[in-house]
Amino acid sequence: MKTTLFAAALMIAAPVAYGDAAATYASKCASCHGADGKGQTTMGKKQKVKDYTTADGQSFPDAEGVKAILDGKDKMKGYKDKGITEADAKDLVKYIRAFKK
Repeated sequence: MKTTLFAAALMIAAPVAYGDAAATYASKCASCHGADGKGQTTMGKKQKVKDYTTADGQSFPDAEGVKAILDGKDKMKGYKDKGITEADAKDLVKYIRAFKK
């Protein structure tokens, strides 16, 4: 419940510059990566996802992030066949970059 409320608040507070990325992140990514990008969800802990609020979690190039979103990486499934376009993936990477402290 708290995660859902936080995700909703994050979507409301997200700048327009992110387009629909906040909503896409909340619906497709937050269940593993967490609404706050820390990856402290049940699935995130199990999959050992990166904490996007840290320098290490942000250490990937944008192109690699886009590719992972579209094609998948390790245990993460790709989303190009699930309605995510390359432009959407680029917006998601920008959105993820905003988690860095």
